[in-house]
Amino acid sequence: MPKTHEYEDPTRLKLIEELKEASRENNAKIWRAIAKELSRSRRNRRSVNIWRINRYTSKGDMVVVPGKLLGDGILDHKVEIAAFRFTESAKKKIEAAGGCVRTIPELMKKNPLGSGVIIMS
Repeated sequence: MPKTHEYEDPTRLKLIEELKEASRENNAKIWRAIAKELSRSRRNRRSVNIWRINRYTSKGDMVVVPGKLLGDGILDHKVEIAAFRFTESAKKKIEAAGGCVRTIPELMKKNPLGSGVIIMS
């Protein structure tokens, strides 16, 4: 494991390692791509708003946000979303639309090959 600083988030570092391992075990490049996105510095990590998910997804899609999901906008269809972090307003809007909120490890266990998963950044 690389040298870490005391301000590094240990859960993020553990998740990155789990993603890389899942990528190797299942020959699924999507998990390596998500690990790479999460490895960015905090300043360069992605933040995605609900309106973007509403615009670029369809009903029933599985979406991964390798960063923080923010609650700006309206979600008018059911989607399954996994993200590193969620705001409370984002969670409420997803659940109000009939969608499902997951963590990235939960999605990895459900779909180890990552088939049909959309990376939103």
